Amino acid sequence: MTPARFRLSLVACLVGILLISPGLAAPPPATAGGLGFWLEQAWLRNPQARALEARETEARAAQELAAGLTPEPGSVSVGALNDQLNSNRGKREVAVELNAYLWLPGQKAAREAEAESRVDEVGARRAALRLELAGELREAWWTVAAARNAASLAARRLETARALAGEVRRRYQAGDLSRIDANLAEMETQAAEAERIDADSTLLQAEDSFRALTGAAAPSSIGAELPATPGHGSVTEQAPTTHPQLTAAAAASRSARARVKVAEESRRAAPEVSLLALRERAEFSEAYSDSVGIRLKIPFSSGPLVRRERSAAQAEADQSDAEMQRVESRIALDAARARQALQAAERQYALAEQRHTLSADSLRLAEKSFALGEADLATLLRIRAAAYDADTFLGRQRIARAAAISRLNQTLGVLP
Repeated sequence: MTPARFRLSLVACLVGILLISPGLAAPPPATAGGLGFWLEQAWLRNPQARALEARETEARAAQELAAGLTPEPGSVSVGALNDQLNSNRGKREVAVELNAYLWLPGQKAAREAEAESRVDEVGARRAALRLELAGELREAWWTVAAARNAASLAARRLETARALAGEVRRRYQAGDLSRIDANLAEMETQAAEAERIDADSTLLQAEDSFRALTGAAAPSSIGAELPATPGHGSVTEQAPTTHPQLTAAAAASRSARARVKVAEESRRAAPEVSLLALRERAEFSEAYSDSVGIRLKIPFSSGPLVRRERSAAQAEADQSDAEMQRVESRIALDAARARQALQAAERQYALAEQRHTLSADSLRLAEKSFALGEADLATLLRIRAAAYDADTFLGRQRIARAAAISRLNQTLGVLP
C-alpha cells in the first residue's frame, strides 16, 4: 500500500469514528419511562409527601370537630356523700352531673371556615411539593444526560486516539513517520484517557444522585420535554394563576385569615352548661328524694389575652399575604428569565450546528491534504481536535436546549 493510500484509509477511518457521536443523535421520543413515570417513583420515596398524608388526616379531623354540636367534648361527673364515719344517721346523697360546652356566637362558622381552609392548604402544599420535586428530578435528569454525552464522547475520542497511535507507531517503526509524530500521537492518547476517567467519574456521581432521588437507575433513553402550551398559561408574561406555588401561597394566606377570624370570635373560653340530678335522704327513716337542676358557666373575657391571640394570628396573616405577593413576583421574574435562557439556548444550538458543519468540512480537507502529503500529522491532530470540540459543543447545546425547555416548564408550574 502506498503512503498516500494508507493516509487516506487511516484518516477516513478516524473521521468515521469521530462523526458517530451521541451528541448528533436526535432526542428519543417520550416513553412510559419518561419524566412523568420517574416523578411518581420519586414521590413515593419523598418523606415530605408521606408527612402530608398525616397533615391531611389532621385537617379532616379538625373539619369534623368544627362541624360538631359542641366546640369540645362533654363530660360527666358522679359523686356520693354519706355520714358513715360520723353520726351514721343514714344520710345518703348521690349526684350525677352532665357537662356540655357551647359555641360562642359566630365561633362555629369561623371554625368551619378555618378547618376548610386547612384542608385546601394541605392540597395546595401537596401540589407545590410535587412541583418542587419535579424541579429536582429535571435537574438530575439532564445532569445524567450531559454526563452520558460527555462520557460517550470521551470514550470515542480515546478509541480514535488509540487507533491513530497504533498506526503511527507502526509507520514510525517502518520509517514512514518521525519520532515527533509518534510522540504527538501518544500524547493525544494520554490526554484522551485522562478525559475519559474524569467523564466516567462525573457520570457515576450523576447516576448516583438520580438513584438516590428515584430509588432506581436512570433509564437508558433520556427523552426531551415539549414546551408548555397556552393551555398551561405559558404565553403570558405574568405569573399564571394556576401555578402550584402561587396556589399554595394563596391557600396559606386564606388559612391565616381564617385563623384571625377564629381569634376574633373566640373572645372568651367556651360557656359550659350542666345538667344535675340529685338523689338524697337525711336519715334512715326518711325516703329518698330526687331533684334536677341546671347550671350555666360563662367565663369572663380578658382583653390582653384576646389581643394577644388576635395579634399573633394577624401577624401570621400579614406575613402570608406578603409571601404570596413575593411568590407571584418571583414566578413572573423566573418565567421571564427562563424564556430568555431558552432563546439563548436556541441561538447557541444554531451556532453549534454551523460550527459542526464547518469543522466537518475542514476535517475532510485535512484528510485530503494528509493523504497527498501536503499536511503533517500535527495539522491533522489540530483539525481533528477542533472537530471533536465542535461535536462536543453540539451535543452539549442540544442537551442545554432540552434542559432550558424543562426549566421553562418548571417555572410555569407545568409537571412532566
